[in-house]
Amino acid sequence: MQALLDRLHVVMVETSHPGNIGAAARAMKTMGLSGLRLVSPRCHPSAEATARASGADDLLMAAPVYGELAPALADCTLVFATTARIRSLNWPMLDAREAGHLAIETAAAGGQVGMVFGREDNGLSNEELALCQRMLRIPVNEGFDSLNIASAVQVVCYELRMAALAHGGQPSLPPVGFKPRADGPLAEITVAEMERLFVHLERVLVRIGFHDPTAPRRLMPRLRRLFQRAMLDRHEYSILRGWLAATEEALPPG
Repeated sequence: MQALLDRLHVVMVETSHPGNIGAAARAMKTMGLSGLRLVSPRCHPSAEATARASGADDLLMAAPVYGELAPALADCTLVFATTARIRSLNWPMLDAREAGHLAIETAAAGGQVGMVFGREDNGLSNEELALCQRMLRIPVNEGFDSLNIASAVQVVCYELRMAALAHGGQPSLPPVGFKPRADGPLAEITVAEMERLFVHLERVLVRIGFHDPTAPRRLMPRLRRLFQRAMLDRHEYSILRGWLAATEEALPPG
């Protein structure tokens, strides 16, 4: 089971309060996770974070720090953006229990999984959401949806551990209707590879006159969502890159 948990990574974006980082590390270690990644934290390292970690300061010391989200997710094949609210976006949405089982399935197939937690005050930007394949919703009380970041980490890590226990044959509560996929690996393409695909796609669309960067009309965000939702396998990814390369070669110079 530990091998599965080691492929799961909690990614905290621009956390304002160092105590939240420490409390998140404590929540992770309690559930057997160790992969903490930090993106531009306001204050790190911090004595307050160490105190709140309560013995999980080894996770704080080992946590890599990144200047932006994309490199923090570069090796991940599946990324969840966490939220307490339903956003007005056409985005695949799972609750924490469903996400836990999908994450463990992906880890069992050899993939790395990122669970992204946004800023305390305003969550994740649209550009950051575009790096994720799924949204993870914690179904909180609609009349009071103020969930602390560290508490959200605790909820998600609990569901990840329960899903890992179920994968290993131990008692758990899988979500109603959840069925493991039997059609091969869940996700094979990393975030870094998908970013290269999107750069290539936009370049070709501009050259053939289908996309005008000066008047984008949200074309690229919608195409991103389309391909992120599809969760391409290696063969599909190669077909798309080959098709784009052949299109470029067929175009006149310039």
